Amino acid sequence: MTARRLADIPPTVFSEMSALALRTGALNLGQGFPDVDGPPSVIAAAVEALHAGANQYAPGIGVPALRQAVARHQQRHYDLEVDPDREVVVTTGCTEAIAAALLGLVDPGDEVVVLEPYYDSYVAMLTMCGAVRRPVTLRAPGFRPDLDELRAAITSRTRLVLLNTPHNPTGTVLTREELQVVADLAIEHDVVVVTDEVYEHLVFDDARSAEGHVPIATLPGMWERTLTLSSAGKSYSFTGWKVGWATGPAPLVQAVLAAKQWLTFTSGSPLQPAVAHALDHEPDWPRALAKDLQTRRDLLCDGLAAAGLTPRVPEGTYFATTDVSHLGWADGRHFCLALPERAGVVAIPTQGFYDDAEAGRQLVRWAFCKEPDVIREGVRRLAAADLAR
Repeated sequence: MTARRLADIPPTVFSEMSALALRTGALNLGQGFPDVDGPPSVIAAAVEALHAGANQYAPGIGVPALRQAVARHQQRHYDLEVDPDREVVVTTGCTEAIAAALLGLVDPGDEVVVLEPYYDSYVAMLTMCGAVRRPVTLRAPGFRPDLDELRAAITSRTRLVLLNTPHNPTGTVLTREELQVVADLAIEHDVVVVTDEVYEHLVFDDARSAEGHVPIATLPGMWERTLTLSSAGKSYSFTGWKVGWATGPAPLVQAVLAAKQWLTFTSGSPLQPAVAHALDHEPDWPRALAKDLQTRRDLLCDGLAAAGLTPRVPEGTYFATTDVSHLGWADGRHFCLALPERAGVVAIPTQGFYDDAEAGRQLVRWAFCKEPDVIREGVRRLAAADLAR
């Protein structure tokens, strides 16, 4: 990777829009971070670990307590038996897990099938790896994968399928039937699947009634070819802690560890036992968070609809998406750049998350992981503003 190629990767739109919020004093309904911290007992566990001397390098693979807690989590929720010493590696958030997985498993020229729109680090890391992206687009307004497009995308040149479910930014939760198509293709073509499940617990009742989040690693024949990524940031509202993990068969986990040692080498020592405490002693907290987020989702979506920005109601995650084409804007970015002055609100344009510029040009993402009063004020401002071009 040359300096020129690195420079060719554009800066994250999240940074641009968050800076716009700070500069203008607008309400930030764009970037996905909560307004309230997670369980106090987990914070107390981190403080205890600091005082107990957990302040030097942790093992590169992660402290045993957290690896064991992750293994228990996978067994408790998904009936997956995971060896904490060979099949778990702790990472600096799910973002590092993504980076290390791709650097460890993908060679220049390999084709990687990925759901579009993408979380922005996917494009940066695939570019760094020299991979060839093969997008399968989740198209508005339904944001479901076209299974014929998926079948056409996976060929003899495919090295890896990169999934994200529950999906950021669309809020789509892939069904068992959709995942089964991926699984059948992966087995047929002998392809590895890397699945980003960072929003695994933030699934809402309308999706849970249809079985909710299904890890693809639980499908027949998939454990041995699936690397599952997650973290505590979203499930426990500690996004700044950046403690994540990868689980899967030992050869895939070893590939992550081989790359991680040249990225961060190790991750926050006192935070790892605290996250272990969260997984073992606060197992119901994420479900309560999901219930609360569903209320906030409905508050935001109802408010957006009242402001003339009818959203697609998401099945999971922190985010809802609207189409602004009826307002006359050239694209979502122009709309978002004008929004602070028009309404005192910041949102995220999603066009930068697509290779297919037309598929995402008019779409805007809104975050509902905010306090209800913030959401109410945000949608009040939007309803009072003139949003037409």
